[in-house]
Amino acid sequence: MKYKYKHIYFIGIGGISMSALAEIMLHENIKVSGSDKNNSRIIKKLQSAGARIYIGHDSKNIDPSIDLVVYTSAISDDNPELLRAQELNITIMDRAEFLGQVMKNYNHAICVSGTHGKTTTTAMLSSILMETDISPTIFLGGEMDSLGGNLLHGSNELLLTEACEYRRNFLKFNPTIELILNIDEDHLDYYKDIRDIEDAFVGFAKKLPVDGHLIVNAKNKDLFNNINCNVTTFGIEDADYSAQNIVLAPEPSYTLAYKGEKITEVKLKVFGMHNILNSLAAAATCHLLGIDPATISKGLSSFKGTHRRYEVKGNINEAVIIDDYAHHPSEMKATINTARSYTEGKVITVFQPHTYTRTKKLLNGFAEALSLSDEVILLDIYAAREINKGEVHSKDIIDKMKYYSKEASYAESFPQAVELVKSLAKKGDTVITMGAGNVDEVADMLIDSK
Repeated sequence: MKYKYKHIYFIGIGGISMSALAEIMLHENIKVSGSDKNNSRIIKKLQSAGARIYIGHDSKNIDPSIDLVVYTSAISDDNPELLRAQELNITIMDRAEFLGQVMKNYNHAICVSGTHGKTTTTAMLSSILMETDISPTIFLGGEMDSLGGNLLHGSNELLLTEACEYRRNFLKFNPTIELILNIDEDHLDYYKDIRDIEDAFVGFAKKLPVDGHLIVNAKNKDLFNNINCNVTTFGIEDADYSAQNIVLAPEPSYTLAYKGEKITEVKLKVFGMHNILNSLAAAATCHLLGIDPATISKGLSSFKGTHRRYEVKGNINEAVIIDDYAHHPSEMKATINTARSYTEGKVITVFQPHTYTRTKKLLNGFAEALSLSDEVILLDIYAAREINKGEVHSKDIIDKMKYYSKEASYAESFPQAVELVKSLAKKGDTVITMGAGNVDEVADMLIDSK
């Protein structure tokens, strides 16, 4: 592949997406260096592959030999490395712009978008594509055992990646195939309302070439009536690709149909109606690529999930511990309902809200979703990129839950949450640690405490 850069510096190199980009560049024999605020397993992996990585951000790390600096949206404008790169007139790109440039090196670029389900659907697609002779290059927004992490480096025939709508970043991509899984209110620190979000997705669809393919949830199809490309819908019913004869438990399965005609039988190892929909989107995409139905079925049946997406971690007091990335009310409902569908005892949820803006805007939604659990433990809000202005607290969710006749507990620390869970959990229960921050550490602490 052709890249004009000889030395690329990544600010925030330890992030799941940035690390994959850095690894691809190492595969292309490009010198890679970068920085992150914390050391991690991902950073150690990159270092062993030849990257030079600094812990902490310092202007001294930027030298004239660097001809491109790539940064994440989490990096502030006053970052010393970013400022130094500007002083030296080094070319600077954000992560989305750079990934968009990388896409141009591939014959096909599949971008998986939507408010929910991007990582799982991308992983399902990965599982199918790895059964073929296509040799895809895959960027995953999580980690999957069969990938050996978050990246598979293949040929330049096909690139598969997630496409996040935050700050309209996906408008910097250059896709040939797009999936739009769903559209919901989120990232309201940036978007004005749902119509603003919908406009962004329509803009994303317009990025497709005339011979490109848009695979869209049938519920959202009317938004894309004026898109000048091939549009295909998926859904439980009234869609081009649909699921018939659905069984949710004990082993999820359905008949995959195209325009009402049976294609193949599908069995899944991941639970929930939301995963039926995710697998439909993946199957539709692969069928449009010309992959035979038997291979699609085999790829989906072998998919065991990704880390932090309804991941079985272990047990405590003979209760199963699940860790899940859900951080939006719609995702949380899907996760809790999935647990509810087979749990003989109680569903106990330990929730860590993600960002102050999201918590404030979706307060009622969080309270409603959590009220589906039998027991709820709230942790402090995970700030991520935001500053606490004192406008909202996890306890506000507890107050809102009273409207749903539900009580909840507040844990001011992870150890306290662990002790609360241990006092509640019994045989037959399901314990869910939930959120997009570092709440998975609670799951690990529970297992270690046995």
